[in-house]
Amino acid sequence: MKAERGYPRAFITAKGARWVDGGHPWIYEGEVMYVESTPENGALVDAVTEKGKYLGTGFLSEQSRIRVRLVSRNANDAFDEAFWRRRIRWAWEYRKAVMGDDVSCCRLIFGEADGFPGLTVDRFGDLLVTQTLSVGIERIKPLLFPLLVNVLREDGVAIRGLYERNDAALREREGLPQGKGWFPLNGLPTPENPLAEICENGVYYNVDVENGQKTGFFLDQKYNRRAVAKLARGRRVLDCFTHTGSFALNAAKGGAEGVTAVDVSESAIAMARANAERNGFGDRMAFLCADVFSLLPTMEEQGHKMFDFIILDPPAFAKSRETAANAERGYKEINLRAMRLLPRGGYLATASCSHFMPAARFERMLRAAARDAKVELRQIEARQQSPDHPILWNVPETDYLKFYLFQIV
Repeated sequence: MKAERGYPRAFITAKGARWVDGGHPWIYEGEVMYVESTPENGALVDAVTEKGKYLGTGFLSEQSRIRVRLVSRNANDAFDEAFWRRRIRWAWEYRKAVMGDDVSCCRLIFGEADGFPGLTVDRFGDLLVTQTLSVGIERIKPLLFPLLVNVLREDGVAIRGLYERNDAALREREGLPQGKGWFPLNGLPTPENPLAEICENGVYYNVDVENGQKTGFFLDQKYNRRAVAKLARGRRVLDCFTHTGSFALNAAKGGAEGVTAVDVSESAIAMARANAERNGFGDRMAFLCADVFSLLPTMEEQGHKMFDFIILDPPAFAKSRETAANAERGYKEINLRAMRLLPRGGYLATASCSHFMPAARFERMLRAAARDAKVELRQIEARQQSPDHPILWNVPETDYLKFYLFQIV
């Protein structure tokens, strides 16, 4: 196989082989017995069983707990420019199919779900923003990024720049430095600024791809925000952890009587307020810089019944399995308080964006919160991330966003 394939072989334990046969693309360091020769960090290797049976080909990561990230299980694949062009085209065609008119602002590549382990690419109009979290993708990005721009250009989509948001601590696990900045694209001048204006669900936002969280804007809640807008007409809405104000703005767009947007970050509140003014919602929206964990108990103590729709979209409390128990307590605290604040017949939207908090555990927490609040939950919808963040059933890590709409009865 070595002479025919041309890639070093990584010999995998029987346990690791069963894991791969089950469909997961990650091979952990404990399942790699040894790698023949001395391939460079980030190079392609063939994963094989103890007896040499081919399992797949992937990027070697010498410093990561995830030692090999598979990109193909087809021994006939050649990982040349044509291969990566096909894979980019496949990802783009999928977005056009599932997003329709919303394809101008969406996630173009979602890591393993699109066969690009450790790579995120978001499109904000004519700007692309990338985050590279694997050393293998880092090695081939000079090939990938121009191909991505060219595939879009061939379809009539002009891109003026590609900004790298590699200021993520996870890169250190791959032995990669952190940083951010424009990726040089031949034939394109460096854009003057990292700002883009986008329109989502009829709401306009100014996106700062250099300084905003993650890649500048959270795209995964696109249709969940639309679901909130449908319920908001005539209601008094409290949007907690508002960030750029996206849920609050959708509620205002949907005809809410009034919206109060809360975030602990002053810069987030300033951004949300600017977005409200841009959309002409300033007269129906109020903004409060406060810690939600302190604000909700204070409102409860003061007997507030000001709101009949509360939205809870916190950041990921559970960053690892070890922190999941503490995260669950945090989720229960805010949901319990919100349920107590809402009148009978009021509405609750609640979310978790951590895959370390699976749906069954999150739902168990919600049941406990409702029991302690002495209310019942009438489920309206249970939703997930938008389809530009596709879920692979054999890769549970791609299934991370839980979103529920309830009426309190």
